Amino acid sequence: MRSLRLLALLLGLLTCIWHSKKACVATEPELGRPVSMINDVVPILTKTGCNAGTCHAKAGNGQNGFQLSLLGFEPLEDYQHLVLEGRGRRLSKAAPEQSLLLLKATGQVPHGGGVRLNPESEHYRLLVDWIGQGALYDGDKATKLKSLELQPAQASLAPNAQQTLSVIAHYDDGSHKNVTSLALFESNDTAMATVDEHGHVKIMDIPGSVSIMVRYQGQVSVFRAFVPQSYSVDKLPDARNYVDQLVFENLKRLGIPPSELTDDTTFLRRVSLDVAGRLPTEQELASFLSNHSPGKRDEAIERLLASGEYADFFANKWTAMLKNRRDDASDITSNFAFYSWVRDSLLANKPYDQMVRELLAATGTVLSNPPVAWYKRVKDPKTQLEDVAQLFLGVRMQCAQCHHHPFERWSQDDYYSLAAFFSQVGRKPTSTRGEDMIFHKRGNAGVPNAKTGQMRKPAPLGQDPLSIEPDQDPRLKLADWMADPKNPFFAKAVVNRYWKHFFRRGLIEPEDDIRDSNPASNPELLAALEKHFIESGFDLKELVRTMVRSSTYQLSSVPNPQNLADLQNYSRYYPRRLSAEVLLDAIDDVAMTRTDFPNLPPGTRAIALPDNSYNNASAFLKVFGRPENESVCECERIQTSSLAQSLHLMNANDLKNKLANGNGRCETLAKSDKSPEQKVEDIYQAAFSRKPTADELAVAVGYLSEIRKDAAGNPIDPGKNLRDNLQDLLWAIINSKEFLFNH
Repeated sequence: MRSLRLLALLLGLLTCIWHSKKACVATEPELGRPVSMINDVVPILTKTGCNAGTCHAKAGNGQNGFQLSLLGFEPLEDYQHLVLEGRGRRLSKAAPEQSLLLLKATGQVPHGGGVRLNPESEHYRLLVDWIGQGALYDGDKATKLKSLELQPAQASLAPNAQQTLSVIAHYDDGSHKNVTSLALFESNDTAMATVDEHGHVKIMDIPGSVSIMVRYQGQVSVFRAFVPQSYSVDKLPDARNYVDQLVFENLKRLGIPPSELTDDTTFLRRVSLDVAGRLPTEQELASFLSNHSPGKRDEAIERLLASGEYADFFANKWTAMLKNRRDDASDITSNFAFYSWVRDSLLANKPYDQMVRELLAATGTVLSNPPVAWYKRVKDPKTQLEDVAQLFLGVRMQCAQCHHHPFERWSQDDYYSLAAFFSQVGRKPTSTRGEDMIFHKRGNAGVPNAKTGQMRKPAPLGQDPLSIEPDQDPRLKLADWMADPKNPFFAKAVVNRYWKHFFRRGLIEPEDDIRDSNPASNPELLAALEKHFIESGFDLKELVRTMVRSSTYQLSSVPNPQNLADLQNYSRYYPRRLSAEVLLDAIDDVAMTRTDFPNLPPGTRAIALPDNSYNNASAFLKVFGRPENESVCECERIQTSSLAQSLHLMNANDLKNKLANGNGRCETLAKSDKSPEQKVEDIYQAAFSRKPTADELAVAVGYLSEIRKDAAGNPIDPGKNLRDNLQDLLWAIINSKEFLFNH
C-alpha cells in the first residue's frame, strides 16, 4: 500500500510539471471552499446524465461495472462506488485531473457515454477540487436542501416568445444559491414549449398553458407559462355552473373563443353514449325533439343516470380497472359476483368512499361478500399497494419499490409503509375450488424495506406511521385516511378520471399520474370539482350530473378559426372513437340485431359483459381493443384506429350477417310500405340521431333506386335489389366517421 501511495505522489508531481501552474494551484484544498459530495458532486453527476437510468444507474450493475444510484438519491452508495470500488482507480487524489472519472467524462479516454464534461467548465473544476481535497463524504454534515424557487414561477408569454428561468436552492441553514446550471429541465408538452439544459424556454405558437418541470437533488418545481392569443373573447355561452365559470374564465384569459352550443340531436346522442354507453332509441329521440321545455336536456340526463345501462356501462369501466379477469373456469362465480356488486353499487349510487372501503377491507368469502374477489386477483401486498395508489389515489408508486421516484417525493420507505396496510391479510382455502376466505390476521402490521431490511409500519403517503393495535385491521385505517376530506389524492383522482371520460382529456394527463411535477391544465377547476365531490358525500351521479349539465360539455365539436389549435382548454367538445363494446352495441342497434355471448341470456349487451373471457368469443371485441383486465391503467384499452379495424368493418362475416339478418333493419325496411325517403330517414336517425340533409337524402334515395344486374346483364329481383341496396347504405353509414365517433 505504501508503494502505491508513493507512486500516486510521483504521478501528482509529474502532472504538476506537465500542466499549467494555474491548474495545479486549483487543486490545493486550502485555496478553495470545501466541495460537498452531497450538494456539489451528486448534482453534477445528475446534470451530466451519469446517474440516469440509461447510463450508470441502469438497473442491475449500471454500465461496464460502474454503478450509481438513480439520479443520486443514494449518495452514500455513490460515494462507495466512486471511491472504494475498482481498486480506487476511478479517483486520483494526488493527481485529480488524471482521475478515470474525469478522463472518461471529458473524452480523453474512450467512453461509451461520449463527452459529458467540458474541461473548461465550472463543473469540471468543482470535481477536480473535490478530488484534490481528498474526495470527502460530508453525509449528514451537509446542509439540507429545503425547497426550490423558480424565477419567474409563472408568466404570460406571447407565441414564439422566449423566457430564461433561474433556479434558486434554499437550504436548512437559511442559505441559498443559484443552481440553474445544475438543474434539469423538462417540458410537459414539447409541441407547446421546449427548454434547453440552461433553462431557456422557447414558446411555440399553440395557445394554452404549458409547464416546465425543474428538478434538482430530489426537489421538483414547476414553471407555468400562459400562451394567450391576440384575440378578445367577448361572447361566451351562458355559464350553467362553476365548471363553466372556470373554463370560460380560462378561455377568456387565453383569448380562445369557445364553439357554439351543439344542437339537440347531437347532444342527445353524445350524452347517451357517454352516460349509458349506447345510442338513443328512436322513441327517446322523438320524445326529446317534441319536448320544448327549457329543462329537457337536464331531464334526459336524469333518465340516463337512473337507467340500468348507466350502471352497466360504468360497471364495465370499473371492473376492467379492478382486474375482474377469468383465467380458469372456476373463476366464473367470483367474476359474476364481483361484477354484480359493482353494478348494483353504481345503480344504487352508493357513495364512492363507501365502495372503496368495502373493497379494501373486504373479509369473508366471495359468496357472502363479493368485494373479496378483488383479493383473488391481487394477492401480493406490493401489487395491492401499487394498484390502490394508481387507481384510487392517482399516484404511480411502482418506481419507488427499487429507488426514489424520479419525478416525485416518494421513497422506498413510503412504498413499503403503504404496503404495510395489507401485511395482515390472511387467506384460508374454502370448499369452492380456487376460492379463498379473506380475513384479518391478528398481529403487528409491517413490511420490511427490501433494501435496508428496516421494518416499515403502516403510514399514509407523506405522513408519519399510524398507531394500530394488533387486533385492528390496518386496511380500515387506510380507508379512513383515503376518505378524509383533507386527503390530497383520493377525491382528486376520481374527479380527474371522470373528467377525462366525458371530455377525452384529463385536467391532469395521464389521468392516473397526479404529482407536483405534472400540474393540471386548469388547477382552479380541478380544485372546485374535488371540493364539490367531497361536499356531495362522494356522490358519483352528482359528479356526472355536474359535468354533463355544463355548457362546456354541451359545446359543439366543430371548431372555429380561433380554437382550432386548442387541445387542452375545452373550448369545444373533443370527438373520440367509440370503445369496442359501445361500438358493437351501436352496430347491433342500427342493424336491429343482437350479438350472442356464451352462457349469457339472449339480448345481453356488450357493455354488460362481466369479465374479459368474452373477448375470445368475439373477434370484434378483440380487434377493437377491449382490455383483458390485466392492469389498473385505462391505457390497456385500445382507442386508436388500426388497419385491422378498418378491414373488419369492411369485410368481416359477422358484420355482413348483421346487415343481412332476416329480422334486421334492412330486411324490415325492404318489406315495409315506407317511402324511400322515410327509409333513409329511419337509418339516419338510428345511426346519427338526426335526419339526413337534403344532399344526403338525395344521394341515398338515388342509390336505393339503382337497378342491379346479374352476370348476364339482366335486372335482378326488385325485392332482392332493394335489400342489397339497403345493406350497402347501412354498411357505408357504419363505416363513416360520424358513426364511429362520439362528437
